[in-house]
Amino acid sequence: MSEIQNSQLNTQNLLPRPPIVVILGHVDHGKTTLLDYIRKTNVVAKEAGGITQSIGAYDITHHSKLITFIDTPGHEAFSKMRARGAKVADLAILVVAADEGVKPQTKEAIEILKESETPFIVAINKIDKPNVNIERTKQELMQAGVLLEGFGGNISWQAISAKTGQGVNELLDLILLAAEIEGLTYNPSAKANGVIIESKMDSRRGLTVVAIVKDGILRVGDEIATATAVGKVKILENFLGERVNELSPSSPALIIGFETMPQIGEEFFSGKVELVEIQPRGEELGEQKSKLPPTVGVGGQPVVSDRQAEQKINFLLKADVFGSLEALSEIIKTISNVRIISQSIGDINDGDVKLAINTKAIIVGFKTKVSKAAENLAKAQNIKIITSEIIYELIKKIEEEIEKFKEPEIKGQLEILAVFGKKSGKRQVVGGRVLMGNFKNNLVVKIQRQEQIVGQGKILNLQKEKQDANQVNEGEECGILLETDILINVGDHLIY
Repeated sequence: MSEIQNSQLNTQNLLPRPPIVVILGHVDHGKTTLLDYIRKTNVVAKEAGGITQSIGAYDITHHSKLITFIDTPGHEAFSKMRARGAKVADLAILVVAADEGVKPQTKEAIEILKESETPFIVAINKIDKPNVNIERTKQELMQAGVLLEGFGGNISWQAISAKTGQGVNELLDLILLAAEIEGLTYNPSAKANGVIIESKMDSRRGLTVVAIVKDGILRVGDEIATATAVGKVKILENFLGERVNELSPSSPALIIGFETMPQIGEEFFSGKVELVEIQPRGEELGEQKSKLPPTVGVGGQPVVSDRQAEQKINFLLKADVFGSLEALSEIIKTISNVRIISQSIGDINDGDVKLAINTKAIIVGFKTKVSKAAENLAKAQNIKIITSEIIYELIKKIEEEIEKFKEPEIKGQLEILAVFGKKSGKRQVVGGRVLMGNFKNNLVVKIQRQEQIVGQGKILNLQKEKQDANQVNEGEECGILLETDILINVGDHLIY
């Protein structure tokens, strides 16, 4: 059979497939509200209750036609995940709030869409709010390079209220129209392939992977592979958590059967494939190399040298799934004087605490639980564990901890040269020399011992040349009556 005949046969075998849609935009502009409204009003009530948030994708029906939505996180730290979401998607909805207009993450989303060459529709949201300015929003979009229909361009748009549902049906109409223009198809006789959108270790079910099928039909029993992982489909579930024997494009699939954890954003292929066919491209390979775990020592624990750790705040990261872990890691990497000594998925256990003890690390958990053994060991060894279900709260807590580690600006410093008599209650008489600044009566000072702050005290009385003094200046020696819980030693420093 000639190549032309083969080509005609392949074309005849093609069937239409539903569009895969991702929603992007600035934080708090209503992406999640829009997804929730679409899901609740376009999925049968009985089925809607069965959708698990963890799968991160689901199908809806509009005018008897399917549309697949990928639920991507909205925080700016998740830009990589959003970029991958845009790559796997056929279409995108760019949500812009009519009361705020184009914001930093809006511009970031526009860049992602342009770089990935993803067709998109603009949803101007929150039109139910008072004093919104749709025309200003259109103007700002034009300045950002998004030329809307009726505004000098050909990008479709719809004014909506994700809260009340106004305009949402019309938005879904535009998605179906855009999908028709794109001419999305698949070959039912081709080997199934698609994209990994999530992977995690389930304590009950083991390694679970969420993927979107892009072509072919994925079946239970199929061998499956990505550039970094292989396996066999043992269990296949749809977005409702129902077991199925096969899934066609553009279906979200929960797959159990991978032997090792695939990377988010990787393509998967079913059937017998040569690994060379699915090796990641240069940029992706470089990205994956950067994710290699630190050098490990005995028991699989990362090796941390003293030189590596000095003047750094060590963090040990845990998250529920790889996507969250990657996002959390990207946030922390942007902070100076911070070092990630380990990162993994799953709950925080006593092994994590032991590693934190050895490396003097703070444990950070995103959407993870802390085992009782880990909690008890952490309390006994004074190891800080920070956890949260909300990324914004977690970042705030991390920043607060980092602030504690920053060296305070020292305005005054005094070295203790002598200790006179025994400590009486909270009072102690000492002698010292002012190295910096000046010291006054009633001044509250920190007590520094070998570069560590061990407590604080209050100067009740100063004497200079055996005479009471209100102030002692740099270079001068003095006697001090200090009120403190700490037993002062020669060599300690008083600082403020």
